Amino acid sequence: MPRILGVDLPNDKPTHISLRYIYGIGPVTSLQLCEQAKVDPNRRARELSDDEISRLAGILDREYTVEGPLRRQIQQNIGRLREIGSYRGSRHRRSLPVRGQRTKTNARTRKGPRKTVAGKKGVKDK
Repeated sequence: MPRILGVDLPNDKPTHISLRYIYGIGPVTSLQLCEQAKVDPNRRARELSDDEISRLAGILDREYTVEGPLRRQIQQNIGRLREIGSYRGSRHRRSLPVRGQRTKTNARTRKGPRKTVAGKKGVKDK
């Protein structure tokens, strides 16, 4: 099981799929990475030599922000938005959707489980 930047890559998957297990590497970037390192993207990850693994790790180190530094950078960006009091920062602070989605219905993933309010349903006055 090859290990790059502290992440174990799955053995049985092609290299370009295995590289996606690294935080910050998606489909396009993984193919570009294989091309730069001169590694066949369709070879299984278990078939990679130590030299190829070190080439991939070297390119990732030099040219891409991935894993810990990327997570830190994203958290710093969110913290900056909160600090300057922007609309997006206030949405982050209140755990609401940030990118303009509706919240009257849906948005349960972001808002969490429903908080039931007593006496809300079917109040009829005659």
